[in-house]
Amino acid sequence: MATKDFTDFLIYRWRYILGYGTTALLLAGLLVFAGLYVPGGISPEEIRGTVISDSLSLAHPQSFAIPNAPYYALQALIFHFFGVYTFTIKLPSLILALFSAVGLILLLRRWFKPNIAVLTALLAITTGQFLFIAQNGVPSITYVFWPVFLLLLGTQITRVKRGALFWKLAFTGFAAASLYTPLSVYPLVAVVIAVVLHPHLRNVVRRLSKPKIAISLAIAAVILAPLVGSIIADPQLGFTLLGAPAPENWPPDLLANIQLLFNQFFTFWKPSTTTLMTPVFGLGSVLLILLGMYRIIRTRDTTRSYLIIIWIVCLVPIVIVNPKFTSVLFIPSVLLMAAGLTALISYWYRLFPLNPYARIAGLIPLIVLVLTLVGSGLDRYMYGYHYDPATAGNFSRDLKLIPGDTINLVVSTDELPFYSVVAKHRDTLRVTTIPSKDTVTVTRAARGSISNDYKIYRIITTTSSDRSDRLYVYKKIVQ
Repeated sequence: MATKDFTDFLIYRWRYILGYGTTALLLAGLLVFAGLYVPGGISPEEIRGTVISDSLSLAHPQSFAIPNAPYYALQALIFHFFGVYTFTIKLPSLILALFSAVGLILLLRRWFKPNIAVLTALLAITTGQFLFIAQNGVPSITYVFWPVFLLLLGTQITRVKRGALFWKLAFTGFAAASLYTPLSVYPLVAVVIAVVLHPHLRNVVRRLSKPKIAISLAIAAVILAPLVGSIIADPQLGFTLLGAPAPENWPPDLLANIQLLFNQFFTFWKPSTTTLMTPVFGLGSVLLILLGMYRIIRTRDTTRSYLIIIWIVCLVPIVIVNPKFTSVLFIPSVLLMAAGLTALISYWYRLFPLNPYARIAGLIPLIVLVLTLVGSGLDRYMYGYHYDPATAGNFSRDLKLIPGDTINLVVSTDELPFYSVVAKHRDTLRVTTIPSKDTVTVTRAARGSISNDYKIYRIITTTSSDRSDRLYVYKKIVQ
């Protein structure tokens, strides 16, 4: 009886379908889990972003002359249809995170082998940084979304012949829209420099249809016209989009910024408990990234390596000047991680080029490595953002705690802009700074505005160990 080859097994032939299916299920579960439960509240940045989104108005086009206008427009649209709740504040980021993850998988399949794409996608979507920005209702996720689709659509232009006009129009449309987001110009700068310097890309561009390029550029000009007008009216907007610090923070303290970046990426023995949990990647992932950096330097003549190197060279000075944009390094880091995995697997295969059993045995420690990195990433995210007192305290759960039958919510002056937006989308809720009904719900910050005519009827608390008394229900004393 002939020995059955391991490639004949059903699980081997379906390995990529199983791998991508597992990744898809894990991604969907993690996004729902992050959106609803971890960290379970909204940050001060999300509160400010909600007010910004509500300030957009088609009747006042100048209101869109702000950084990240597409994101805030999407958030405003969601508020219009579904109201302002903790989940709807986060929903734009969750939607963009889903598209970003799918786009990243497609991009990895284009640039690397399928096995590398599956493993890297698993590592990417389970990092604490991705999960945090995926549920954070601020535009941080766009620093992942735009580069992924720009690279994916650019790859489609160079490799796919069918529907060439569609891919050109899609690329220029995305490229133009991305320029409304700070630092999105730098992936485009990297592409342009790579086209100028790399002979293969120059040849590809020469063969593109000139009329189609003209049509694409015309569409891009239409999309960019409001942005150009806004920059002419307010030049500071242009500097903000380039990633320059605010005038009051100029000149930047470069030494302090470099130290901050080092802490964000390499202080594995001293994780931070601020809004952004650091280090951004675990030790194992950083080692893979460093290995990937070594590999792309060794293979720098390839188009892929050329583009990644130029992109990183463009971003590093900007991040040193303004380190709050750490998220822009996520996609380059993931691509380096994929290159590191490629180097690791290729090295093992070179050791045993003809021995299939040794090849399979070599995958066991790799699987253990990937599962360990996935598990540690999820563990850091869940326990860090949900249970660490110093981190969990940065997120407010007050919006979830407002009783459904509340008619009059009394807030402080500082809280008024945000809760006014909430009330705007809830017909039965009225927000004031002094009581206007016999029964009122009062925030913790507004307790001082309640007169002796009211007495406490109920205290609404959270599970936090400190400042857990969040809302008070008062009833007017009957004389």
